[in-house]
Amino acid sequence: MIVWKKSMLIVTSIYKLTSQFPDDEKFGLTSQIKRSAVSIPSNIAEGYGRNYRKDYSRFLQISRGSLYENQTQMEIAVNLSFLNVEDLKEIS
Repeated sequence: MIVWKKSMLIVTSIYKLTSQFPDDEKFGLTSQIKRSAVSIPSNIAEGYGRNYRKDYSRFLQISRGSLYENQTQMEIAVNLSFLNVEDLKEIS
């Protein structure tokens, strides 16, 4: 439950930060970042809701993969100067 709550905070922060991205990235990197962020708590919740330990474990692995995907995308955003390093550190 704690991890799910923290991941929900990450999603909220990411939505706020990506609102500042250039409009021409709306369907590119912005969309990818949002989708990978939303996937983190969504997979935690879906796995938990299945009431089967192996399913839950698998969905936690998927969620962790989405987290790494999101971290990569956020670093790309820093490299493109859409975000500053401080924003990235705050979310990390």
